[in-house]
Amino acid sequence: MSFQPFHNNKNKNPNFTSPPLKKTLLNSKTTESFNHMVLAMQLHSLTDPNSKTLIPNFDLTLLLSDEILLKILSKLPNSQSKSNFLVSKRWLNLQGRLIRSLKIFDLNFVLSGRLIYRFPNLTHVDLVPSTFVVHPQNGVVLITHRVVSMRVDTEWCFGFSEEVKGKNLLPVEAIDKGLKEVAKGCPNLRKLKVTGGSEEGLVSIGEECVTLMELELQKCNDDVLRGVAACKNLQVVKLIGSVDGFYESVVSDIGLTILAQGCKRLVKLELVGCEGSFDGIKAIGACCLMLEELVFVDHRMDDGWLAGVSFCENLKTLRFVSCKVIDGNPGLEEHLGYCVALESLHFQKCQLRDKNAMSAVFSVCRAAKEVVLQDCWGLDDGVFGLAVVCRRVKLFDIEGCSLLSTEGLESVIESWKDLECLRVVSCKNIKDSDISPALATLFPTLKELKWRPDTKHLLPSSLREVNMGKKGGKFFKWTHA
Repeated sequence: MSFQPFHNNKNKNPNFTSPPLKKTLLNSKTTESFNHMVLAMQLHSLTDPNSKTLIPNFDLTLLLSDEILLKILSKLPNSQSKSNFLVSKRWLNLQGRLIRSLKIFDLNFVLSGRLIYRFPNLTHVDLVPSTFVVHPQNGVVLITHRVVSMRVDTEWCFGFSEEVKGKNLLPVEAIDKGLKEVAKGCPNLRKLKVTGGSEEGLVSIGEECVTLMELELQKCNDDVLRGVAACKNLQVVKLIGSVDGFYESVVSDIGLTILAQGCKRLVKLELVGCEGSFDGIKAIGACCLMLEELVFVDHRMDDGWLAGVSFCENLKTLRFVSCKVIDGNPGLEEHLGYCVALESLHFQKCQLRDKNAMSAVFSVCRAAKEVVLQDCWGLDDGVFGLAVVCRRVKLFDIEGCSLLSTEGLESVIESWKDLECLRVVSCKNIKDSDISPALATLFPTLKELKWRPDTKHLLPSSLREVNMGKKGGKFFKWTHA
């Protein structure tokens, strides 16, 4: 909208200049009066069909302050946020203020300063996708591992030689620059995910983002953990060292000790593909007195490390995921100790054939009230029989363990006098026909019972009649026209 200066016909002075328009319009009272005038004219033109008032196409939300419009936008569903960005530049900027969590796919978006300009109030930032080298012209695919996922182009070689491992990552210097931009522009950052980087980049995060509470660091090593130790208020940390086929990185006792001494407020620690031994785990337990959950994923720990877990005095949950070996040589039972406060023991997709290791685990976790076993190998009656030392179990959940028999299950759960919840799913060696009268008597006393050891129990009776689900059964028949 433009305005022409008004000249009095009686005073046509060529040297006359109109007063600056900006100063007039910037007066708060004048601006308020002008807005009311425009709104009145707009409403009049809409309500009176005979009105000849000419009003240009006008965005009525301009009459609202940023604060009021932000409150309105915040009440809209998340599904509408993308369309809100397209309304106008003002809406684009305001909607960006409401975004709290963002996943970055291009690190240049961070390095150019556009991330902070567009989204100034971020609290959760995921830089992992942006740290990998991708050439879109070659086609982009998503590679997923047990613990990581990444977008790569079709020409990328999937780690078949030591020379190519890690070559798909951006240079450390570039990642550090990105971390410094995030640190500078996101003072209220609470959660960060990143791959690579160095001590320098993480130190900048620790110094600027004092509210950071959760960190996932991929391709981590001992040197990088010196920077992580600068983040004093961290409560949840996930460290990914080596991942087969993706990258090789070493987290040892040195790094674990540095982490323990720097981040003493840890509540949850997840170690993926990390090395270490008794000393590193002991340091974690001795320094991180608030630690409640400890997770090991595909660990490469030295023999005897399990004895260090007993130093985690307030540990409530111990979880093993995709571990080929629990502990190669746990040592004598009297030297293991046990976790007094432990409540939950979880195994998922682990090799549980080693009786010495399993005996040590159950001994350390003898106070557990929940035991969960999912899709584990080698769990036969002899291995599971070692769980009788866990006398306080109230919940037992087992799924996808095909070697355990009904007799082996019964021999243990009969010793669990406090058992209240039992879930048995997809364990083909546990048969209904093998249920003893003592076990059948136990079932009605439970508060919760989920008994589906054979997946064929899921089939409707109408399908069982046609032999569907039976190995080798004929369901389809040839017919001649």
